[in-house]
Amino acid sequence: MGTVLSSLISAARQLFDPAVVRVLAKSLGITIAVFALAGVALFYGLRAGFAYWGWDDGGFASATAAVLIAALGFWFLFRVVAIAVLQFFADEVVAAVEAKHYPAAARTARPQPFRQDVTNAMRGITRAVGYNLLALPIAIALLFTAIGPAVVFLLVNAVLLGRELTDMAWFRHCEGDRGKTPVAKSDRVMLGGAVAGLMLIPGLGLLAPVIGAAAGTHVTHRAMARAQQGGVQ
Repeated sequence: MGTVLSSLISAARQLFDPAVVRVLAKSLGITIAVFALAGVALFYGLRAGFAYWGWDDGGFASATAAVLIAALGFWFLFRVVAIAVLQFFADEVVAAVEAKHYPAAARTARPQPFRQDVTNAMRGITRAVGYNLLALPIAIALLFTAIGPAVVFLLVNAVLLGRELTDMAWFRHCEGDRGKTPVAKSDRVMLGGAVAGLMLIPGLGLLAPVIGAAAGTHVTHRAMARAQQGGVQ
């Protein structure tokens, strides 16, 4: 817990680093643009559908439905889209953290090619959608508890986020098997849970993906250092 908390604090302190600000602006801008374009497409799609079924009333119904669906979509899909977009700029966040806090590791890092960033993003989206769909029946079964569905999705996304946010740094330094990450599962889950929780907070949720990527870099490097010390002993 101490490693994750200190990593989050260190990440928050670097939010005003120019390199991090650039990534934040780019990833946030693209994420919002994706939802805006999806909302426009949804509006015209609903308008055409309502007109076909004879429900058209000047666009009011389609606009209302589009706003409601888009709002729900933003609430449920923001994490998936934001992390997927961040994957394209992940190296910039990790490189900024390494340059400031782990200069020796920064010199030996192997930046991910754009093609690999695309692959990582698609795999992340597939995992996120797949695991959340698998969790959906459990969440529905727990609807009577009111808080049950939120807890289920928080746990699922904690696992997914913890993996995504630590792999961003690990892939720059691993040799051979990418699955042999030195980061403990408990640290990954705690990091993922913390960032998933931040995403639920209005305003702060927009910063959470970048904070998570920076914190994941700290968690990964500290785990690598512990593993190296253990190997030396």
